Amino acid sequence: MTTTDVLRRFNRTYTQRIGALDESFLGLGLPLGASRLVFEIGEAGATVRDLRARLGLDSGQLARQLRRLEDDGLVAMEPDAADRRRRTVRLTAEGRAFRRRLDDRSEQLAERLVAPLTTRQQERLTEALATADLLVRAATVDIRSVHPASVEAKRAVQSYFDELDERFPTGFDPGDHHDDEHMAPGTGAFVVASSDGEPVACGGVQALAPAMGEIKRMWVHPGWRGAGLGSRLLRHLEHVSADLGHRVVRLDTNGTLVEAIAMYERAGYRHIERYNGNPYAQAWFEKDLTDARR
Repeated sequence: MTTTDVLRRFNRTYTQRIGALDESFLGLGLPLGASRLVFEIGEAGATVRDLRARLGLDSGQLARQLRRLEDDGLVAMEPDAADRRRRTVRLTAEGRAFRRRLDDRSEQLAERLVAPLTTRQQERLTEALATADLLVRAATVDIRSVHPASVEAKRAVQSYFDELDERFPTGFDPGDHHDDEHMAPGTGAFVVASSDGEPVACGGVQALAPAMGEIKRMWVHPGWRGAGLGSRLLRHLEHVSADLGHRVVRLDTNGTLVEAIAMYERAGYRHIERYNGNPYAQAWFEKDLTDARR
């Protein structure tokens, strides 16, 4: 069987057994889509924009589902106090009670599904589902160019800086130097990979010299490593650099980031002499982008 055959078969098996096809999911009176929306709103509430990004729903579909939940007395919508152009959604007291019942019945269903399995079988299932979840999410991340000064870019870069500060023996200080303008549209590029509305990877390209680019601030969330997202992001950045007219691309890294060094070597980068004054860099690489243009 092919990968798509297995995936489609799993989808049919799983959706039937969890009751996704029922008009009343888990017997609570709402279909799966509306029930999932209640779950995503959660105790803290959410903005309509965040819900749309997190669930991948178009505006019309989300509006219809929210209207139904509002008519049922499960949610209340109001303008966002921080930005009157946005709307927030919060669960009412009845909505919070519904969500607790949803959690309880979901947990009970999961327990019934795995109860016939032995401990070893349950362990195998846990490992297999965790791997499948990671790979499917990695295959469906949204990689797109954004302005390096955008909110989502800054969130991703801050996560990158925080990790460097944790992993480097002497910590990491980004300093006061900002090179956003070098990765802005027209001169360079910056991309963010998002899943369920949250940034999980990022990277930028800037020009070093005519026909020479540099990959900067490449980061993948630790929870997403091992699924090939780093290699996919690197290839994407190489294509972006080639589209900017670069024939060669360079990058640097710290010696403690051994997994990044191994990835660059697998991707065909060769070690070169120091080419910049980055005080944290301990390894420098270069790659011909001829293949990236194809």
